[in-house]
Amino acid sequence: MKTTIEDNLQKAILSHSTDEAWRAFKLLCNNSIFPGKHLTNSLISHLSSLKDTQNLKRAFSIVILLLEKDPQLISLDSIQILLEAIKLADLTAPCLALMKAMLRNKFYPPFDVWGPVSIELCCKNSSFPEFLKFFNEICSTVAMDESLNFMKPDLPTFNAALEACCRFGLVTEAENVFERISDMGLKPNSISFSIMARIYSKKGLKEKILELQKQMHQLNLEHDAKFYSGLIIGYISSGDLKSASLFVLQMLREGSERSSEQVSQLGVLDEGTYKAISEGFLGQGKIKELAKLIMDCLEIESKLAVTAKSFGSGVIDASIGLGFVDKAHSVLDEMNAQGASVGIEIYTLILKAYCKDHRTTEATQLVSEIGSLGLRLDAESYETLIDIAMTNQDFQSAFSLFRDMREARIPTLKMSYLTIMAGLTENHRPELMAAFLDEVVSDPRVEVGTHDWNSVIHSYCKLGRLEDARRTFRRMVFLHFEPNEQTFLSLAHGYCAAEKFFSVLLLWTEMRKRMMVNAGKENPSIKFNHNLVDAFLYGLIKGGFFDAAMQVVEKTQELKIFVDKWRYKQVFMETHKKLKLQRLRKKNYRKVEAILAFKNWVGLIT
Repeated sequence: MKTTIEDNLQKAILSHSTDEAWRAFKLLCNNSIFPGKHLTNSLISHLSSLKDTQNLKRAFSIVILLLEKDPQLISLDSIQILLEAIKLADLTAPCLALMKAMLRNKFYPPFDVWGPVSIELCCKNSSFPEFLKFFNEICSTVAMDESLNFMKPDLPTFNAALEACCRFGLVTEAENVFERISDMGLKPNSISFSIMARIYSKKGLKEKILELQKQMHQLNLEHDAKFYSGLIIGYISSGDLKSASLFVLQMLREGSERSSEQVSQLGVLDEGTYKAISEGFLGQGKIKELAKLIMDCLEIESKLAVTAKSFGSGVIDASIGLGFVDKAHSVLDEMNAQGASVGIEIYTLILKAYCKDHRTTEATQLVSEIGSLGLRLDAESYETLIDIAMTNQDFQSAFSLFRDMREARIPTLKMSYLTIMAGLTENHRPELMAAFLDEVVSDPRVEVGTHDWNSVIHSYCKLGRLEDARRTFRRMVFLHFEPNEQTFLSLAHGYCAAEKFFSVLLLWTEMRKRMMVNAGKENPSIKFNHNLVDAFLYGLIKGGFFDAAMQVVEKTQELKIFVDKWRYKQVFMETHKKLKLQRLRKKNYRKVEAILAFKNWVGLIT
């Protein structure tokens, strides 16, 4: 009978017939029989892998039953798979019950099996006191039997338990866990002492902190940044800002008395500590007190053997990260009011925060303040500010920043210059582009080129502001910038769109002269191309300037540029189909000759 049911159980597992497998197992149990070890663990693993509550309960009940009746049938792998499934389901009670059952039935799992899962599950909720009882029982069991050292918790696990004690405010329990570290033959590290320091300072237990410092001395452990972080965070949590400030200063004084190597070993406060300080002071509106603390720290830091991240920078950075940008600026103002010498680093942090929040007005004002104090921003900060200003279409702020950048003698202006020009082009503001070019054209760091003037001309033409485009053209020529094919193309398209065909003729005359002057040069400024041919032929034919049109044709033949004659034949027929050559011949023989030459070229004369 057993063999038949076991066969059915195995088939059910292989075919994923879970309910059938469960019924087969129960049938065996009802007859006080258990499947073989391999089959039993296959069933446990299968049920655990399904990750639903019902089958997890089934796997759990099998393991609990076998721990009581026949523990040898259970493999450690199955226990680990079940515990991982329990962790994923976030089920603390079954986790604790399973581990207690293992201890009760002397089924001793290695630390790797029970430790990580239980710590992660049980240290974050109200079941932690129950976990501590189990944890102490494990430690006691190991202490009494050295052969069970494989169950011993490691130091990170002790520290995680201490962290949970701190979170739940369990002082006595934390002290017991701390003592257990030595019982297990381990040595508490700086993290262990830091957590204990936090626990004691939160409760205002100053005598306990002194004892803790003595223990550190006995273990030859230095007071490092981790230890001080614990004290500072604890005092701030209890609202004792005065004691927190004293320990900040004590830490820095210790650093000022050490060598470069010792200062590096002392370390710096971490981001979490800076955040706690910011929340503690600014949350209570203690702006003057925080400014005073930063100033005291600046004085001590000036004597440090090595330069690390300053306390003031850390606090301001954390304040900004918490959304206290305006309060951080208020701290800076208070420091200035008290006559502190504030470095550029703190200004830069606030400045970048304003940029990130698109507060360009405040950022520009701060830049002016920085300049008035004789401080100097780096190129990256200016570039970021200008980029934000242009994104917000705050063009005047961008111009102001660029002027400050020039006055600060920043060696490279190219990126910011390009950002402004691109933004103005995208927003169709050629008048601002022209004014900006006039302002910077003489600065060798900017490297203004013909293409920049072309951008202005093109924008004006697109907007139909042809007089402004022509004025810009004259300005660029006056400043000795050589117009190129793009310059003339933009103007030609603008004139054609506005049906100012006489202006097209004048433009062609000017371009033709320039091409004649440049003839024979290796790199002529104007490269006659198909686009220019099309623009000028269209405008000259529409305007009836056939002599000039044939000059364009001659140029295309000279340079072997292909021309679609059909297009210009159509333009002629649409515009001049009623033209009477006989009447025109009496008035302007030369024009008639040009018309005939054109008609012959496009194939209107056979």
